[in-house]
Formats: sequence, structure tokens, C-alpha cells
Amino acid sequence: MLRFSKKADYALIALKDLASRPGRPSSAREIAGRYDIPVELMAKVLQRLARMEVVASHQGTRGGYHLARDAARISVAEVIQAIDGPVLVTACSDEDETCDQYAKCNVRDPLWRLKDRIVQSLAAFTIDELASDDAPDPLPVTVIRRPAEAEFPAPSPADR
Repeated sequence: MLRFSKKADYALIALKDLASRPGRPSSAREIAGRYDIPVELMAKVLQRLARMEVVASHQGTRGGYHLARDAARISVAEVIQAIDGPVLVTACSDEDETCDQYAKCNVRDPLWRLKDRIVQSLAAFTIDELASDDAPDPLPVTVIRRPAEAEFPAPSPADR
């Protein structure tokens, strides 16, 4: 299952908060307090985002964190990769030939292409869109519901 870490979730929460308050820096404590997030964890997330130049910080009474550039120029992919590292959908990576099935794997290349599409979708979705909460879908998505077991007919004796 593709899932962002809690730190990545907190990073997106913080960036949406900062994007919705342009020109008003916020401290890690203020952001953490608005969303009931542990202050120490929010501080670490913001420090990582600052090292990756997604946010900037200023000391002093009017200090705090603010976006390092326009929210429309910060992608969700950049944030996720800054916090969690590269997006992966398989245990192997492009350089990982230690897998026993590497040479004969018939799904490796298609799954890498799937990963590339996921990253492209995340790259197309910006913090500005996240903050405005009216972002268009970058790719058409169809959700297929998995039927409950009760919806499958029991096999007949002839099928067994």
C-alpha cells in the first residue's frame, strides 16, 4: 500500500498552514498547537524542510517559518521526498540487483513505470492547490471497490 509517513503528513499540514497565512511567519510551536501535533516532531519536520529549502526561518520576536518560495512552485512530490526519501512501490530499486528474482522478474519494469506515474502525479500537485483545496485531478482516477466476500457466489459442486 502506498502510504505517506506521519512526518510527511505533518509536513503537508505545516506547509498548507503556512501557505494559508502568507506574510505571517509561524513558529513550530504555533503550528503544532493549531493541529495538536507534538511540538518536537513538528520542529524536526520544519528543520528538515528548511534544510531542503522548502521553508525558511527567521529568528526574533517576529520570527518563525515561512515558505521559501511561492506555494505554486512547491510540489507534494518535493515535500514527500524531502521527508521520506524517494517514492518506492517495490522492494527493489533501479540499482538493487540483490533480489533473487531481479534477472527474471516480469513485473519490475511495469512497477517502475507505475512509480514514475505516481511521482508525476505528486509533482503536478502543489502546496498552493493543497491550500486552496480545489485542486483539479492531475490524472483521471477510477476507484474500483473490492466486492465483499458475500457478493461472490459459492462454487457449485460441478466447479469443484
